[in-house]
Parts: sequence; C-alpha cells; structure tokens
Amino acid sequence: MTASETDIYRQPHSGSLPRAVYIHVPFCRHRCGYCDFTLVARRDELIPRYLQALSNELSTLSSVYDVETIYIGGGTPTHLSAVQLTELLQRIGEHFRLTAGGEFTVEANPDGLDDDRLAVLVRHGVNRLSLGVQSFDEKVLQTLEREHSREQAIDVIRRARSFVSNLSVDLIFGVPDQSIGSWEETLKLVADLAPEHVSAYGLTFEKGTTFYGRRHRGQLVPVPDEIERAMYQTAMTLLGASGFEHYEISNFAKPGFESRHNHVYWAADHYFAFGPGAARYLNGVRSTNSRNVRRWIDGWLRHQPVLQEIDVLSDETMAREAVFVGLRRNRGIDLQKFEQRFRRSLKSLAPRVFDQYLKSGMLEVSAGQLRLTDEGRFVADSVFVDFLWTSGRFCGETT
Repeated sequence: MTASETDIYRQPHSGSLPRAVYIHVPFCRHRCGYCDFTLVARRDELIPRYLQALSNELSTLSSVYDVETIYIGGGTPTHLSAVQLTELLQRIGEHFRLTAGGEFTVEANPDGLDDDRLAVLVRHGVNRLSLGVQSFDEKVLQTLEREHSREQAIDVIRRARSFVSNLSVDLIFGVPDQSIGSWEETLKLVADLAPEHVSAYGLTFEKGTTFYGRRHRGQLVPVPDEIERAMYQTAMTLLGASGFEHYEISNFAKPGFESRHNHVYWAADHYFAFGPGAARYLNGVRSTNSRNVRRWIDGWLRHQPVLQEIDVLSDETMAREAVFVGLRRNRGIDLQKFEQRFRRSLKSLAPRVFDQYLKSGMLEVSAGQLRLTDEGRFVADSVFVDFLWTSGRFCGETT
C-alpha cells in the first residue's frame, strides 16, 4: 500500500471526524437500461468473494467508529440472501457503531424483498428503507426495464411498514412516452401510501448505458423539455399539498424525515466509503474505488487498494464544491458560515456569476442564506456549473 493509498483511509484530525459511512453493494438481478451505477448482474457467485474483500477493505480502519448515519447502496443490497445480508451487516458492525438516534439506510428493490430479508435488516439496526419503485404505471415500468409490477411495489411498501417506520420511495419522471397524467397518478398513489420520504428524479441518458445508445439510434425519444419541466412542477405541487416539504432539488420529506445521510454530502462534510465504485471524502482528499467489480474484489482479496482516482482538493476547490452541493438544498447556503469555514466570501469565487443570477431571479439572498429560487431550480445544473468554473478551468465535481 503506497503512502497516498494509506492516507485516503486515515481518520481526519479531531474537529472534522466523519459522521457518515457509505457501503456499496454491486449486485443486481438485472441492469436497467438507464443505470450507470457500479454493478454486476447475475453474478451471484462473486458475492462470497465480495464479502471477504469488503471485510479486508474495512480492516484498514484502526478502530471502531461512532457515526450518525450508515447508508448501504448499490446495486441492490437486498439482492443478497438473508444469510449473506447477515454477514454483510455483521462485518459493517465490527467497524462502525451507530450513535443513539442515528439513521441506518438500506436501498432495496420491490422484487425479492421478502420478510426474511426485512427481519435481518431490522435485527441489525436498519431503521430506514429506500425503495427503488420508480413508477406505479406498468407501461413506464416496462420502459424502464424494472422487474417488479405495480402491485408488487404496493405490497412491499405496505409490508415494510411492520418492520421500519421510515420509508423512502424513489420515482422517475420524464420517461419516453410517459404522460403527465401517468405521472400524476403515480404521485397521487405514493401520497396515499404515505412514505416519509420521496425522491423524484428526471430520467437522464448517461453515456455508456443502453438507453444512451437507444436514444442515439432513435429507439427512445426523450420527452420534450417543457413536458419534463411540467412534470417537475407537478411533483412540487402534488407532494407539497400532501404534506411533503421540498427540501432539496429532487427530494421531499415529511417533517423530521429529511435524509440525514445525504445532508452530509450537501454540507460538503467528510465521510467514509467502501466497496467498488465508492467515493470517499477524507482529509481534503476525494478518492474513488475502481468501478470494475472483479478488479476491486481481486485487489482487496490480496489486501491491495484498487483506486480509480485520487484528487487532493485545493482550498478554492473545496469552497466551490461546497457551493455546488450546498445550493441543492432549498434552504441554501449560510453566507456567514461559508466565509468562516473557507476564509473567503462566496461571492468572491465568481462575482459576475453571483450578480448575474441574483439579477435574473435564479438566486436570492434571504436572512443571510443564498438559495435557488423556484425558477432557479429549473436551471440548477447551469447555476452549479457556472460556480465550478474559474479562469476557464473546471474545478471538479462531487458525487
């Protein structure tokens, strides 16, 4: 292990200790056409080797750490059997201890999520479930290549209620041939099912996915921008009327149920991360594990880190990234705290951009907080990128 590789696992100095950990489980039954996450489908024979490799990577930690949030994502963590899930959670528990009142989230898909797996999760302290439902419209589910049905999704949400009291449901809008009416029905049904949290994402066609290729061959036609915008507005309106607070660009929560783990990212705080493709932020260094699952497994079975990239962030880059992630939250960025933390004013990073977006009404300052306006949320990506560029040079981006 080289010095730089050792440093990425070193605990930050007192005062900036990580309070969150992310674990990536790369296994799925099927890779959906829009998915560009690190995963392998129908390679369950790799799971035992993955569990050992993960244990080896976790063993780089020098002690047991108390954290406020644990998040297991994928992939589909609940694709593992109940026995394998037990082993995974035991290994994590050997290195991380959830503080009292902490948040422990596991991602799951409706298909295959039986009561045995749910019982294992709860027995090991999981108290929040994030369900990848995406839609309650059978036609949309088919387009998205999801393997569950509308009724399976409804059944899982209702069954999960007897196991955890904090449920989050992921939804996707802007799917080819999806109508506003279909999207409204999905939103109304999710509101009736009353999870504590809803994430609503616009479909993207990421390079390297099958959807990307199908789009360029004319087999998938994205919905027009004005329809996607109307769908986003519909989500804000209907979910807001159902008691959900729109607290981040893509996220809505009942009072007291915002994702505490994601707030760590949006606050640009330090966090641990383990598993193939996982990105961590420690000691001002952002590092990402190899996205090649087999390469990551083979390396860690030999106790050798397999990194895709290491980026030592300058003070300026850390400040710019804090703007990038902080503006995602509807409450925005506290300008005084930002200046105290980074020893520079936010405006000084991009004076022209700052003034331009205030003048155009995309940004506003209220009670010392810089935030996107309702109109600004529709062009959020442009605002973020403009704050990340300086002197023609891109300063990096977060996951």
